Amino acid sequence: MMMMMTESLTTEMQNCINATTECHKICLETMTYCMSQGGKYMSANLISAMRDCSEFCMICTNMLISGSLFAGKTCALCAEICDRCALACETISTDKKMTACASACRNCAEACRGVKVGV
Repeated sequence: MMMMMTESLTTEMQNCINATTECHKICLETMTYCMSQGGKYMSANLISAMRDCSEFCMICTNMLISGSLFAGKTCALCAEICDRCALACETISTDKKMTACASACRNCAEACRGVKVGV
């Protein structure tokens, strides 16, 4: 059973959609930046965290927009993944691009935690 949410998106859902869309974009841009930097920027943990975060942010966005019954659980997992990515980005805390990515991830995690829908 699918709920059509387009007419009934709450403010929290819309905030989450905005945050996940932005986080997805920033993680992809930051991965590209990391590839250009090389060295410590190419650690498997860091790249994996950003990849997972960017991909799951889009899944979360899609679940919210489509009105999936699993949107709430998806948002909770997205928050956890975003927190992990923020921690990974903060390992290079002297770089403004990395701290910006960490900040976007933290904002996204907070927005995802604000969504209470589904099973």
